[in-house]
Amino acid sequence: MARVLAVANQKGGVAKTTTVHALGVALSELGERVLLVDLDPQACLTFSVGLDPDALPRSVHDVFVRRVPMKEVLQSVEGLDVVPATIDLAGSEVLLLTRTGREHALARALEPLRASYDTVLVDCPPSLGVLTINGLTVADEVLVPLQCEALSHRGVTQLLETIEDVRAFANSDLAVRGIIATMLDPRTRHSREILGDVRDRYALPVLDPPVGKSIRFAEAPARGRSILRHAPSSPGAEAYRALAKTLHADVEGQNGREPVKS
Repeated sequence: MARVLAVANQKGGVAKTTTVHALGVALSELGERVLLVDLDPQACLTFSVGLDPDALPRSVHDVFVRRVPMKEVLQSVEGLDVVPATIDLAGSEVLLLTRTGREHALARALEPLRASYDTVLVDCPPSLGVLTINGLTVADEVLVPLQCEALSHRGVTQLLETIEDVRAFANSDLAVRGIIATMLDPRTRHSREILGDVRDRYALPVLDPPVGKSIRFAEAPARGRSILRHAPSSPGAEAYRALAKTLHADVEGQNGREPVKS
């Protein structure tokens, strides 16, 4: 049964989509069967993997609104399976608000597929609305990408409060796996201070290594490729490979096997 990781932060521009895509490819390189789910109406993940959101016949919107089985909307890209999004997903959010058990819509749709994968990564939108609640409700753990600047981590408290609410009414086993520091500039004292403050303030694990700033991250989506394919030897690609090994070791440990060696 796949473990589900929701990647969430209500602040935009903190590399959620980059993190989902890069970790998905890196986990696939480690031999995992990976499914990516795009829950953002902006469809950035869908675009980043090389799909055209405007040309797709079906998307996760059809799963929510028309009850189309999720397996019928899957797309295969870069050795991954992807549940794509389109702008229609914004309408799905409005419809879900009228439904009983709305926070479990994604969990119900995903259930028939979970045995086919090792890891499911859910790219949550930059908000704390019903789509993000769906991502948190189906998840086993949450990964929080956090840009190392003052304004970025102000919203973490609100996200943690939402996670507590989800634990209370929908998913009591939900855990925060950790924070992933993104767009770090190690040359500046400010970035280092923010990273240290996050460790102290929230008492959450900060997964190593942090991911540094790089123009390679901006180039990759335009080519429909992850950073691991676009610039495989770059520091950013290596950082996500190291993070993926940490997450892969979690699965190996749960299965009673020795973790993959670095």
